[in-house]
Amino acid sequence: MGPTDLTIAEARDQLQARTLGAVELAEAHLQAMAEARVLNAFVTETPERARADAKAAEARLAKGEARALEGIPLGIKDLFCTKGILTTAGSHILDGFKPPYESTVTQQLWQAGAVMLGKLNMDEFAMGSSNMTSYYGPVRNPWSRAGDNRPLVPGGSSGGSAAAVAARIVMGATATDTGGSIRQPASFTGTVGVKPTYGRCSRWGIVAFASSLDQAGPIARTVKDAAILLGVMAGHDPKDSTSAHAPVPDFEAALARGVRGLRIGIPKEYRIDGMNEAIDAIWRSGIDWLEAAGATTLEVSLPHTKYALPTYYVIAPAEASSNLARYDGVRFGLRVPGKTLDEMYENTRAEGFGKEVRRRIMIGTYVLSAGYYDAYYLRAQRVRQLIARDFTEAYKNVDLILTPTAPTDAFAIGEKMDDPVAMYLNDVFTVPSSLAGLPGISVPCGLSAGGLPLGLQVLGRAFDEETLFAAARVLEDAAGFGARP
Repeated sequence: MGPTDLTIAEARDQLQARTLGAVELAEAHLQAMAEARVLNAFVTETPERARADAKAAEARLAKGEARALEGIPLGIKDLFCTKGILTTAGSHILDGFKPPYESTVTQQLWQAGAVMLGKLNMDEFAMGSSNMTSYYGPVRNPWSRAGDNRPLVPGGSSGGSAAAVAARIVMGATATDTGGSIRQPASFTGTVGVKPTYGRCSRWGIVAFASSLDQAGPIARTVKDAAILLGVMAGHDPKDSTSAHAPVPDFEAALARGVRGLRIGIPKEYRIDGMNEAIDAIWRSGIDWLEAAGATTLEVSLPHTKYALPTYYVIAPAEASSNLARYDGVRFGLRVPGKTLDEMYENTRAEGFGKEVRRRIMIGTYVLSAGYYDAYYLRAQRVRQLIARDFTEAYKNVDLILTPTAPTDAFAIGEKMDDPVAMYLNDVFTVPSSLAGLPGISVPCGLSAGGLPLGLQVLGRAFDEETLFAAARVLEDAAGFGARP
């Protein structure tokens, strides 16, 4: 087993015991990154920064001054602003943009001693469920379907993060989740993805998609590694008005709690028509595993689930159309000349935004327009409250909710690009909790008939990530998922 096979927890212990060097660990990952370029997981590689970070970590380790992530090589989703390093959000319109500031989440990672390997590819402005909308080309899932040579998508929008973690190019990665963009790619790549409670992690310095939904979280290879990363990423930030004044618990310590005595809800509305048999079987296995560990499972109802996707695809584009108005070619990024100022705006936005982003801006502008605001946007916000109330009512009787993460396993690159509605259905199990602002985690629990990873999703109460991690650890141990791409 080489250094890139270690988990974050294992590497942390070896680094602190001085049986592994931070520079050695960084070099092993830089080599893995170079050998896996066919995946197109990175937009920007930062080997010089990685070597400098590792050297500094080595010095602190030698002095016995190790911090929480001292010497751990990480990848950063290209939605997080990184000071002086190209930040693209997967879009042509941010050509050449090097932020003069650092996002709060990444700043906290560097202050904890993490080593930066580079910026990871993603769907343009986090809009997508396949990582097919990036200006820098699609990311390839390191997994392959048995008997099928077609390259597969890694899920989206954090596909670069998930693929890099699964391929052992990075030990962990930052990601963001608006409607499922952490959990769905984690399910497609056999990794662990955590979408924390809205407000748990600062959004300051993260390129905005839909501000009332966006939330940062980690992707890692184990539940324990995800808990370690979230512990560093989380915390109140006075620079973000939506950041919660909530203490950050010891998520790693919560892993040992188990689920004995907990009540786990199984939402009947998530048993959709035509559900993949393998996914249904793994869902039933998850129920058995939790019951064997001492939990009680019972059916719950989330009656407004069927309205979640249409509600999401009104609210998210509306917020996107507002947020993306700032990209006009005047202050930063791409500028395409025109004879007048208006023509320069039009040329820049037409060339700078991809097809999916333009589609969502058009939808968002329409639902916010005079005469349609009440009919669409305001009504969607009311339905959102009903969806959130469903969870509130359910959590009066249960502590957690167990569902599949995604309705399918990974599909081939380009397979669903002609049908955006089919693509949107990838998030059918993750969107409701995003609208409610609740935390969720995806854990790899088995393989499909084609030999591809399938994840189970655990949803929790707001700011109760500790119970979420405890249940996820039980699922992880019971599933014993040891398959590799």
